[in-house]
Amino acid sequence: MTHNSAITIKELSDAEFEARYDCDRYTATVLSNRMRYIVEHMCTNLLHHAFSLILRDWYDFAATISGPPSMNYPMSTVSNSLVIFAGSMSYAVRNAVEEYGPNDLQPGDVLMVNDPYRAGTHVNDVCFIRPVFHDGEIVTFVALRAHQLDMGGPIPAGFSATKKDVYETGLVIPPTLMYRNDKPVKSAFNMIFDNARYCTLLLPDLNTIHENLLLGERLMHESIERYGVEAWLGAIQYSCDVAAESMSTAIAALPDGVYEGSDLVDADGIDDEFEYEIKVKVTKVGDRIEADFSGTSEQARTSINGGVLDTVTAVGVALKYLIDPSTPFNSGIYRSIDVVLPARTICSAQPPDGAVFLYWEAAQPALLSIFRALEAAVKDNAVAGDYGSLLIHTGHGLLPNGTPWVTAAQCGGEHGAWGATKAGDADSYNSFYMVNSLDPATEAIESDCPIVVLRKEYVPDTAGAGYNRGGATVLRDSMYLTEAHHTSSPVHTKRPSGHGACGGKAGRNGATWLFPSANFDVAERRDLIPVDDPNIYRESVPVSGLIDPENNALNVDTGEYVWFGVNPIWHTKPNDVFRYMTSGGGGWGDPYSREPERVLRDVRDEYMTIAGAAREYGVIVKGDPRKDPEGLVVDEEATRERREELRRATDN
Repeated sequence: MTHNSAITIKELSDAEFEARYDCDRYTATVLSNRMRYIVEHMCTNLLHHAFSLILRDWYDFAATISGPPSMNYPMSTVSNSLVIFAGSMSYAVRNAVEEYGPNDLQPGDVLMVNDPYRAGTHVNDVCFIRPVFHDGEIVTFVALRAHQLDMGGPIPAGFSATKKDVYETGLVIPPTLMYRNDKPVKSAFNMIFDNARYCTLLLPDLNTIHENLLLGERLMHESIERYGVEAWLGAIQYSCDVAAESMSTAIAALPDGVYEGSDLVDADGIDDEFEYEIKVKVTKVGDRIEADFSGTSEQARTSINGGVLDTVTAVGVALKYLIDPSTPFNSGIYRSIDVVLPARTICSAQPPDGAVFLYWEAAQPALLSIFRALEAAVKDNAVAGDYGSLLIHTGHGLLPNGTPWVTAAQCGGEHGAWGATKAGDADSYNSFYMVNSLDPATEAIESDCPIVVLRKEYVPDTAGAGYNRGGATVLRDSMYLTEAHHTSSPVHTKRPSGHGACGGKAGRNGATWLFPSANFDVAERRDLIPVDDPNIYRESVPVSGLIDPENNALNVDTGEYVWFGVNPIWHTKPNDVFRYMTSGGGGWGDPYSREPERVLRDVRDEYMTIAGAAREYGVIVKGDPRKDPEGLVVDEEATRERREELRRATDN
């Protein structure tokens, strides 16, 4: 049911519309919105009833609706949750159902699959797929992909950049029946529980996921009974056609040409000998576009790889951001997009040695490479780079009573700066472009784990300068109250990920340190670890970043790269502190055209120092931002002279 007509959907007569979609325009619109309501209702319900922190506090799940095998599984609807799941879930449904056999499915069944090479993402993200029947035929699929707190392997919760092959990443589940006639398949549950930790959390989450699949099915049946199955299937096709038409129109508006971009990952978990480059050549002709990743580095030797489906998702998401942000994401957007991916690159890893776990660390640079490539094509609509890497942190240990605890993706650099656009300054505290997660509440972290979140704050003079400013670096200090074991994966610190756009400058690189309590005991001193005193870093152990060997402080100009994998497992004592600084976001536009009043406001709000304002923007601010922030003033004559000086230096 693919339509490649020169006539747009709006230009169809009422009779032509009904002939194509088996319903009128009003009904197609109602059902399209109903589908979005269904997946959002499922996600809200799961969020409110989840037990594990990764679901409850992070929103690490997504729901979709797909059409039947007779329509080739078009994915009409994706929830407004984890973006990086969006593209691969259509393939996950198709691949799982086709491998299992659609004729072998029955009402009341739930399939599960988590193989990254079949379904995308990583093994902790289990995709649960429920066929919806009408008159004995499958008419649609409702799916929930939800991160499970643990799926086995050597690292509790799984997050690590040092796992070497598929056998270390955790339990791999091929398309497997989990429920039959809405009764648990005991062997399937036992397979998970015999391989995973924290099953007292997994079991209620799995029950909740099943209930939300039932909810989605019930709401779909209500719509089918009211409007008819033909209208339901027509609305699925209509939703995909609208997205396809919108993307095709957006591509056609770009100038024909060949555009190239790239981004980098520092190293894998073996050593720092190899730097991995994601390269893309984007060819645009008419209303079609091709993203060719030939020339991308070979697959990494540890689990920082992404799979083919993750890169396909990154391409779709990048183009939605840049040229087609106004319509919902679904599988229809790919009709005008071709993705060329040679085998066994860091963006198309293959088993068994192409381990996939931190898949976003390849997918996000793939997205940023598209941003860089298409800057010349989209011109003022370019988007500057964000903080680029989740700097993800996992810790685990035992409470004094022997109870195990784990923190996953809560106390690293998981939230940070976005890049600026023509619309304005960037926000400084989001998850990066490929993820749309919640920020775990400090109170939730401290109530679940023996952790004190000492600070979450912005660092001055780290945002990329521009007419519109990038987001600032986020600094987080977390103190662990018991002995613990940690994995830390900051894999993008050598170069700024927050590249500038349209003349804007890059944000500052990030870094990570461990402050042993033997050197600086926050509890004993009753004082926080200073931020801007370079000498205080002498008491730290660098984890990753461009580090000054004299004092261990961050030095992006002359610092030496510290490889994150030098210590695959960090063992800490009570009151040790991990410090994460994310990268800053890129700026947009000429920094010297930014209104001095806006620069003054940034100094007042401590996004910038007085020295930074003069250095990056040529704006001379007088006063004391700490003692008298409202008394700050701009020296207009000195600013004019300073900007002329900076422009002459730039021209030369």
